[in-house]
Amino acid sequence: MRAILEEAAAALRAGRLVAFPTETVYGLGADARSDAAVARIFEAKGRPADHPLIVHLPSADAAEGWARALTQEARALLAAFAPGPLTVIVQKRDDVPAAVTGGQPTVGLRVPDHPVALGLLEAFGDGVAAPSANRFGSVSPTTAAHVALELGDRVELILDGGACRVGVESTIVDVSRGAPRILRPGGVTREAIEECLGVPVPLAQDPSVRVPGSLASHYAPRAEVRAVARRDVEAEVRAAAGRRVVVLGPEVEGAAHLPLPEEPSAQAARLYAALREVDARGFEVAIVALPEPRGLGLAIADRLRRAAAPRG
Repeated sequence: MRAILEEAAAALRAGRLVAFPTETVYGLGADARSDAAVARIFEAKGRPADHPLIVHLPSADAAEGWARALTQEARALLAAFAPGPLTVIVQKRDDVPAAVTGGQPTVGLRVPDHPVALGLLEAFGDGVAAPSANRFGSVSPTTAAHVALELGDRVELILDGGACRVGVESTIVDVSRGAPRILRPGGVTREAIEECLGVPVPLAQDPSVRVPGSLASHYAPRAEVRAVARRDVEAEVRAAAGRRVVVLGPEVEGAAHLPLPEEPSAQAARLYAALREVDARGFEVAIVALPEPRGLGLAIADRLRRAAAPRG
């Protein structure tokens, strides 16, 4: 594995793209210090150039090289959750490329909790900009096969680290100004963040900082997704009569069935693979019950609502 990681690090230094596993989803990585390399991410994904990227670091200590100053809240969150599925938004240093930040004065930093990701970052020795390794707006990849299917030869190298353990993206917390706010719910729960900081941490309703995964429509398969209250699942199946319908979760008469665990952490780990299977099996409509918006259920509900949103 060490030789493969050194090869991948060399590819990053040469300005090429490397897909790698994290505990959340697979990332599409480039040298975060190189405008040209970062531009290849946007080209490969079809991603808008003003959409910022998260910089992945080998350790929490490395954040000092990217942040103008780490606030007390940023240090507390990194101490508690790095490595882990949490991104902190901080004021950036002047030498952080604008291509990474979408032209904003802030940058998102995180330390992934996966041995392959950490091995790559340590071999590379600096920050790697990495959004999810899929076409912009579509379902995030949680296996190397998903990356190969979607991006193919747009990537120099795909590191296979097995299926992602968490399965939904990192929680993004803005600690760049004033009181901390959650800009995207994810793999670290709101409750855990509030316990760490000792204060209530609201969800930003109209964030002034642009972050990944914040568009109304995102994480979407080709099929239509209907995310509804559990009591409305059967009614939605009847309303979709005449189309190829699948229910993710419980079995309902009149529709095909794809298993989706009830327990939140297991459901999060399975969610994106299930949405990809919907398309692979040719279903036109996927109906899924929204979980309670607490714990990991908050992140799952967020992803399902965005997958179900009208598409431009």
